[in-house]
Formats: sequence, structure tokens, C-alpha cells
Amino acid sequence: METNEKQFVQEITPMEVDFPQWYTDVIKKTDLVDYSPVKGFMVIKPYGYALWEEIQRDMDRRFKETGHKNCYFPLLIPESLLNKEKEHVEGFAPEVAWVTHGGSERLAERLCVRPTSETIICSMYAKWLNSYRDLPFLYNQWCSVVRWEKSTRPFLRTSEFLWQEGHTIHETYEEAQEETLRMLQVYKASAEELMAIPVVVGQKSDREKFAGAHATYTMEALMHDGKALQAGTSHNLGQHFTKAFDINFQGRTGEIEFPYQTSWGVSTRLIGGIIMVHGDNRGLVLPPRMAPIQAVIIPIAQNKGGVLEEAEKIHNELKNLGIRVETDADTTNTVGWKFNEYEMKGVPVRIEIGPRDIKKSQVMVARRDTLEKEAVPIENLGLHIAKLLDDIHDNMFEKAKKMRDEKTYTIDNYDDFKKKMKESPGFMKAMWCGDRECEEAIKEETGATIRCIPFEQEKISDVCPFCGKKAKHMVYLARAY
Repeated sequence: METNEKQFVQEITPMEVDFPQWYTDVIKKTDLVDYSPVKGFMVIKPYGYALWEEIQRDMDRRFKETGHKNCYFPLLIPESLLNKEKEHVEGFAPEVAWVTHGGSERLAERLCVRPTSETIICSMYAKWLNSYRDLPFLYNQWCSVVRWEKSTRPFLRTSEFLWQEGHTIHETYEEAQEETLRMLQVYKASAEELMAIPVVVGQKSDREKFAGAHATYTMEALMHDGKALQAGTSHNLGQHFTKAFDINFQGRTGEIEFPYQTSWGVSTRLIGGIIMVHGDNRGLVLPPRMAPIQAVIIPIAQNKGGVLEEAEKIHNELKNLGIRVETDADTTNTVGWKFNEYEMKGVPVRIEIGPRDIKKSQVMVARRDTLEKEAVPIENLGLHIAKLLDDIHDNMFEKAKKMRDEKTYTIDNYDDFKKKMKESPGFMKAMWCGDRECEEAIKEETGATIRCIPFEQEKISDVCPFCGKKAKHMVYLARAY
């Protein structure tokens, strides 16, 4: 087995030199997105959208397995609805886009382009709910939202993005809390089993929680550059919205009660996470289970008799096993160019077949994650590739976990914290007093935020290293996207 160390891609800035430029170069060179005429709004091209489709397909299956149904709510929300929950509207006010005219006529009431859908959905739930027998409502919608961002970057932070938002209501607080945590685990399973991204799960601090939530829970991933990415959140909204929107029902005792609500969402920023967790200086490295092309067949000397015929047989064998496979028999580009192109696009497996290979009843198989290349018998090749794809997924997950663990530091001294954040950023595990003033001071001085209070707690010390007060929680801190 050999490893191909040759560097083909000259147009991609090395991540060690300039990580933000590396990210931009990878996205542009691999044709994932393009910039639209409206600043901050991206066009997702077919290769990029195919990644979203795989995320959507995987999560939609998981949602339905847990009893959720899809529906759709309007894009525009009357200002009066948005104003019904004060904390919520204050949280989103700076990012709201407003519609003021319909045609040439000024609207009697401004309409906001949804930044999230709690308010419009609550107005409908108030109409639909009558009795405890109607509960729970387990609904989800796939849509886009608009948040007028000042600084944007494709996938990570754009003024419009695609996402799903689940909105459920329940008879009791306990049922809502169970739902909130269940959906966080659904997200975690998809991140790890589809995207090969290890995540830390826990609760957000009160300062970082969703506007209007009783409690927010999150999964946090660590990128190559040591910054964190909030990869998905799940919120227990308590009765904040149900009371504000007068969503009530006749309870089991005949009394009128207010249900308990949850909301949860992930978005296309997950694609940015996949790029920054797995990518390298050659470009994308895509997890096999979500790669639009899982294997590409490259015929060598395809003008020679039997090469294309054998490539077609292999193509059909893989396709029949459910493997997403393409054969590149285009004669416009050289074989070397094709190797470079599919490596850059992150295709997990490349299969090379030429006259010499046919004589030996073999093909050459290259894997994108390790760049290793080996000769594999043509007989039962499909089963070999299927197993290889699973091996690549497992290797990518372990590699990402190793990277995260190596960039996770245990801190018990504020000076050490500041030094680490400056010299080798990553996840910082530290004790925290629980005070908002302390949390805000950390962010102001270092740019780092509390990413979560993890479910798996450790006792590092008895005091908060940031202010000296008695510690309440172990937290993960990092600078974040």
C-alpha cells in the first residue's frame, strides 16, 4: 500500500498559513456555492446542495422515527405577533428584515421575514389546540430564514440560510424536557453517524440561551483552527410563548391549562462544520455516508479494448449495492487532472482501471482520508468498497476526535487560559461560578464564550479561576464561529 504525498492543488491557501482564506478557497474551488447579487445571500450550487440533501434525508428519517410530522408555515410574520413575546423580539430585533409594501401600496402593518417561526406557529397552535387529548403536537418544518447579518461567510453565517425547526407542545413540563433532550441526542447521533463529527453536548448558560427559552441545550464541535461551532440547539421554552399567545387546553381535571413548548433546529452551517473538521490542504474530505459521490471510477487508457466495458461492469455492481458511484470517461481532461479534481472535491474512494489492471484482474483503489492506494481484486469489488466506506467513516471520526482531544485543555488559572487562547486555541475546560458578570468579563477580555455546561461534569477545582468565587459548574469555553 502506498501513500500519494504529491501536492496537486496550488490554488488553495494552506490552512496553517491563513485558515479563513483556506476555507474560502476550498468552497470556491469545489463549486459548493456562489455569491449572489444581494450581499450576504449565497447561492448553493448542486454539489453543495447535495450535501444538504443528505443531512436532510438522514435527519428527516430520525425525526419521523421519533413521531414527528412535517408541515409548513408562512414566510412573513405580522409585527404584532412578533411583539407578543418581549424577550424574544428583543433578541431578534437587530437582525429582522421588514416588508413594508405590497406592490406599490404601503402595508397597514409591517411584516417581518421570519428569523425563526415560534410566533407564527404559536398563533396557529392557539387555534388548533382544544383538549389534552390533542397533545402532543410534534411538528417540524424545513425552510429558510433571514437574519440580516453584518458580517457573513458562506454556510457559517449568511443572511439567509436553510434549516429545519421543530416546534412541539406537551401536556407537562417533564414531557417537554424529555423531548428537548431527546432531540439533542438525535442531532448528536446524526453528527457522529452521518457526518463523522464528534460533539460535546450540554446546556447553554443563561447569557447564551435562546431568546425566550427556559433552557437551551447545544452540541458543540471543534474546528481545525481551534474555534468552536454551535452545530445544533434544542430549547425547552416552558410556558413563555404558550401564555403570551394564549395557547391553552382543557386539562384532565377540566381546568384550563397552558402546554409546555420546545423548539430545536440545525442548519446549513453544518456543511461549514464538515469542511472545517475534515478538510485538508488538498480540499474537501467528505464523510462517505453523506458524500454526493462515494466512489469515482477513472478509466486509464480507455481507448484500449475492454477498459470502458470493465469500468461499466464495476459501475453497475457498485450501483446495485446502493453506492453512489460515477464513472469519469471524459476525454477532455487528463487522468492526472481527474485525480486532482476528485481529491479536491473530497470523493471518499477513487477506482482506477486500465489494461494492465484488467490483465491482473484487479483495480487500484485510493482512499481520500489517508491518501493510501492499493491493488484490489475485481472479484467481489463491490463488497470491498462497501466495507471500505465504513472504514473511512470510522477513521474520519476517530481522527476528528483525536484532533479535538489534543486541542482540549484543562484550565485552573486565568493567566494560563489567556495564554492558551492566544497561542493554541481550542476547548478550555474550567470551573465557573455561574455569575453572568464573570461570564461577560471573560468574553470582553478574551473573546471566548461559555460554549456549554456539559452533561458529563468533572471537578477541576473548588473555585472559579476567572473571579475566585466558589465554583458551580465545569464548562467548556472557546472562541466560536
